[in-house]
Amino acid sequence: MGKTILLVDDDPTQRRLMRAVCEKAGYPVLQADNGEAALSLLRSQQGAEVGLMMLDLRMPGLGGMETLKRAKSFREDLPVIVLTAQGGIETVVEAMQLGAADFFVKPASPERVVVSIKNALSMTTLQGEVSRLKRKHEGAMGFKDLIGESPALRHVMQLGERAAASNIPILITGESGTGKEMIARAIQGSSDRAGRPFITVNCGAIPENLVESILFGHEKGSFTGATGKHVGKFQEADGGTIFLDEVGELPAEMQVKLLRVLQEGEVDPIGAKRPAKVDVRVISATNRDLSEEVKAGGFREDLFYRLNVFPIEVPPLRDRPEDIPALISHFIDRYNAEEQRDVRGVRHEVLEVLTTQPWPGNVRQLENTIFRAVVLADGAYLSADDFPLLAKEFEAAGVVSGPPMIAVEEETEALAPVESQSFAAPTAMPSESVAIFDRGGHLRSLQEIEKDLIALAIETYEGKMSEVARRLGMGRSTLYRKLREHELEIKRAS
Repeated sequence: MGKTILLVDDDPTQRRLMRAVCEKAGYPVLQADNGEAALSLLRSQQGAEVGLMMLDLRMPGLGGMETLKRAKSFREDLPVIVLTAQGGIETVVEAMQLGAADFFVKPASPERVVVSIKNALSMTTLQGEVSRLKRKHEGAMGFKDLIGESPALRHVMQLGERAAASNIPILITGESGTGKEMIARAIQGSSDRAGRPFITVNCGAIPENLVESILFGHEKGSFTGATGKHVGKFQEADGGTIFLDEVGELPAEMQVKLLRVLQEGEVDPIGAKRPAKVDVRVISATNRDLSEEVKAGGFREDLFYRLNVFPIEVPPLRDRPEDIPALISHFIDRYNAEEQRDVRGVRHEVLEVLTTQPWPGNVRQLENTIFRAVVLADGAYLSADDFPLLAKEFEAAGVVSGPPMIAVEEETEALAPVESQSFAAPTAMPSESVAIFDRGGHLRSLQEIEKDLIALAIETYEGKMSEVARRLGMGRSTLYRKLREHELEIKRAS
């Protein structure tokens, strides 16, 4: 979730004061002077960055209560803090019933405002994490729980959605740490078996002499130490899905028994007089090349064809760097909630380095790296100092330890009230303005004009990104996203 705050108030003075408080606390701000404008902004692409709305209840046109109700109809998880000059118990009750996270009467102290913002964002993060864990426990996770929008990941999701519509056996391949189990859970949660058992078995972590008992079960007294009846994983998964992780690690003898389960739909517990029928959807995964294992004689060819009916290959993280910023944001929110931290995000120059790393351990390595950084962080935004294991990479990229010059300027600007901020005129105005028409006399595209305008603003304000964003009327996170889209570089002050 974004940390941008949307201020909705028809009073420009109140908006300026509240903006100064929010930006001093390190939160980017968007503004709207009425309910209709606020709802339009929330529905726009820019609205996806809004993590909290501060809403005045008394406005001309669409009132605060109706704005709150409509916003919650399409952004149910958006925390809203309502504020008004006149408060009453009936108003408080009505606002809370409509889903408001907090309520205070203007004018409120800056400390009260900041505490309210932090509590609302923390509560929303906790609720999201609890909801995710609940869906995971209930076997109801879906493809919406996957983090990322890269073309490579979207292709995987499209294949998974098609596979979920049937009971076809699926083989998920990919490097270790790419999220193969998440794909399997999303398939289960999007199928008609959603909410039923989802049993995970790591075939490479089971002692060879216990594989048969764990997978297929045993009867009491069937071997030394069998003091009671044991139901195997396949019977536990009856009616649902079994996920065989690292299926390439199965011993040859167990491969034969697994083939029988796939062919006949029944298991033979050790010591049982008769086989037991099971209705199980089998999803297997491996980081090996099973076709090469078949050629080498390490994996049965007939079992391979039984498992590999619908193959899905999950690309490594280095092949989908577009997903890294969203994954980092997700992990920061998660570990903020678990470790009771208040990290707002990552400095842009640090994010650039993280995005270009190869990440041989894939998503799992990135998650552990962010976990460590969140625990180490002293500031509101993760800096190079919080990634000691990547010190050489940051040095090679020219990112020095400690807050870089541009980040210091941004924080200094945010600490001052908006009314008192002033910027010296550029020592030399840019020699060119932004062209509206091309050489043929036709209007240029908005994308081309936007790129030139952003480049001109960066040059004019000497890389002071807070001022660039303010002059262009957009949040800093939006500005950095557009820099990546247009492949623009920040010209730092010399």
